[in-house]
Amino acid sequence: MVSLAILLSGTAAAAQSGSATSPVATGQATAPESTATPSLLPPIVAPPADVGITAPLSDEEVGFSSDTLDYDSNGDIVTASGDVRMVRAGNRMRADRIVWNRKTGAVRAEGNVAVVNPGGDTVYGDSVDLTDTLKDGVIENLLLVLEDGGRLAAVRGTRVNGVSTLERAAYTPCAVTDAAGCPRTPVWTISAVRVVHDPVKHRISYRDARFKLLGVTVLWLPGFSHPDGQQGGGPGLLVPDFQISRLNGVQFSVPYYIKMAPGRDLTITPHVYSKVLPAVEGQYRELTSNGAYQVGGMLTYGSRSPALLVPTDVDTDRGVRGYIDANGKFQLDPNWSVTGSLRLTSDRTFLRRYDITNDDRLRSVLNVERIDQDSYLSIAGYAVQTLRAGAIQGQQPIAIPAIDYRRRIDDPLLGGKVELQLNSLSLIRTAGQDTQRAFAGARWDLRRLTTLGQEVTLTAYARGDVYHSDDGISTPTVSYRGQDGWQGRGIVAGAVDMRWPFAGTLFGGTQTITPRVQIVATPPLRNSDIPNEDSRAIDLETLNLFAINRFSGYDRFEDGSRAVYGAEWAFDRPRLSVRSVIGQSYRLTKEPTLFPQGTGLTDRFSDIVAQTTIRYGRFAALTQRIRLDKDNLNIRRNEVDATLGGRRTYATVGYFRLNRNVDTAIEDLRDREEIRLGGRVQITRTVSVFGSTVVDLTGPGEDPAVISDGYQPVRQRIGILYADECLEVGATYRRDYDIIGSTRRGSTVAVRLALKNLGR
Repeated sequence: MVSLAILLSGTAAAAQSGSATSPVATGQATAPESTATPSLLPPIVAPPADVGITAPLSDEEVGFSSDTLDYDSNGDIVTASGDVRMVRAGNRMRADRIVWNRKTGAVRAEGNVAVVNPGGDTVYGDSVDLTDTLKDGVIENLLLVLEDGGRLAAVRGTRVNGVSTLERAAYTPCAVTDAAGCPRTPVWTISAVRVVHDPVKHRISYRDARFKLLGVTVLWLPGFSHPDGQQGGGPGLLVPDFQISRLNGVQFSVPYYIKMAPGRDLTITPHVYSKVLPAVEGQYRELTSNGAYQVGGMLTYGSRSPALLVPTDVDTDRGVRGYIDANGKFQLDPNWSVTGSLRLTSDRTFLRRYDITNDDRLRSVLNVERIDQDSYLSIAGYAVQTLRAGAIQGQQPIAIPAIDYRRRIDDPLLGGKVELQLNSLSLIRTAGQDTQRAFAGARWDLRRLTTLGQEVTLTAYARGDVYHSDDGISTPTVSYRGQDGWQGRGIVAGAVDMRWPFAGTLFGGTQTITPRVQIVATPPLRNSDIPNEDSRAIDLETLNLFAINRFSGYDRFEDGSRAVYGAEWAFDRPRLSVRSVIGQSYRLTKEPTLFPQGTGLTDRFSDIVAQTTIRYGRFAALTQRIRLDKDNLNIRRNEVDATLGGRRTYATVGYFRLNRNVDTAIEDLRDREEIRLGGRVQITRTVSVFGSTVVDLTGPGEDPAVISDGYQPVRQRIGILYADECLEVGATYRRDYDIIGSTRRGSTVAVRLALKNLGR
């Protein structure tokens, strides 16, 4: 409908200069109302081409060709006949005959009229007749073929004062012919006695409309309307959602969209359930001159069940339940920006009960950043809400503030790079340990290539720390507490890293073998006196094998001296790529290590870590990360991620196992085992089936503290989908085994029906 309005106005403008422009076609304004059914089939006439036309030098000029051209000097009428073609500003027009009355300004195109705009939309009609205002007109037997494949047909179309009206119109985005070019019934169509497009209100209105599925009328609407999809469009219904779940029963929701202004919209979604009270969800979005933000949430009234590890009958209280989820970012100038997010919920089971998210923590953040070519500044604050069963909310940290500043400068003496860093953090807990930290550090790196092709990198690091903490006794894990009161620490470290690549040919491709050796030295440090807030999840892997500090944060720094050695191998040939790395470290000093048992770093020789990635075009990809026990080569860590197939048919496998015999008192390092399977099979061009499953394989062999039998499904999903160019219908069955309050989530069946290219 929007294209029709552009078409009419564009042709009027073109008529003033004797040319054709944006798609429009009209017929006689006095034509009687027709009762014929419009045809969505393509006409015999082909779209206009530029053959035989000299390309215009500018958008104001008109390219023109015809078999004959007559001029009536008395009537001041120009008549072009015989395969008339016009080109202007990327718009093309074709007709058997065009008559231009220069006195009245009226233009009439007759016979197999076809107009194509720069966007690829094509309008066909029997004749075009513009009024003397050159703005309004009528088209007889209109067929509009959109670039995306949609078709709009009408017995007659008119445009008056910018408002376009189609009489006895039909629309479909579906194919109207089969592969052999024979007519076929579209999957769905909307027909109406009258369709009106108001470009001011950005609404498309229907009178006496019928929705047909496979040619059969399944819905009659005396009157309805929807936005035209243009900027500033009005309200309208979006795709509804229908589900059946064990917890909430039958669920039905229909989002209602409101375009409030350019850059601002609101979506309100009422949810109706058969087992619980209704809920309302909303989302507001706004795009400003220097950023964007959105605020969403959901609200209902019901039972608030506590989060439990084992299902049991418990008393629950009733009250208001809900959540809020807001985020945004504003670029104040080229360097300064503000980013924030707010995530809060009324209780620990709401988000999973209403299938919003499976997150077990919600983090709210406010961060002010300044970034330029050589420096970075972050001033942030955050708070955490736990949703874990049995966790104490008072032990969750509140950071006010967390400040980090870094600056890079060139080394004027040796030509290396220097990075200076200032960092400050204050963590507050209402029922736990409070920690404040500040440090200043500097890192120097110098990279050089020798005449033999060796890459040598020298690194020096120095840092001074000041800590203050209290109430450390409330931290359950003893090794994380540190000493209450003020503590100081100085850190000095140096490293030499050498890589020596060797390249050559292999099996019709290119291979590169790169041995690597690193020496790192650090004096003994006062790590045990410092509280550990950000360096708890430590595990040896290829990503941190050659790091100066193999802890993940700042509160722990690896001391002593060590040698790290390994090799990288790369192989490339057409469509095939292999990347592999393997390595190990050896501690040169005999002092005890501060790494927990089971991390692969507690003895002088570390465990062996390796990673291999294989890719074959876009068809297959395999990545494996592995850690082998140095003593008996038992697998302590094994990760496998594999994908096989294309965009339509594929399979994915993910396997993860940690078997490190870590002390079960250290929660952050618990062992576990899990497998993830997923896939999709394209049965026909339009029908596919899909499914996925996640199974927890953790048993006493990985974690002696678990009570699972080593096979505990987490979630399963299977579904079927029909999708073509105009319709999408799908059904999904999902079963979740996690606990929500006093019961398990159970099974959910979801049905989706989406009509493409309708409204928004």
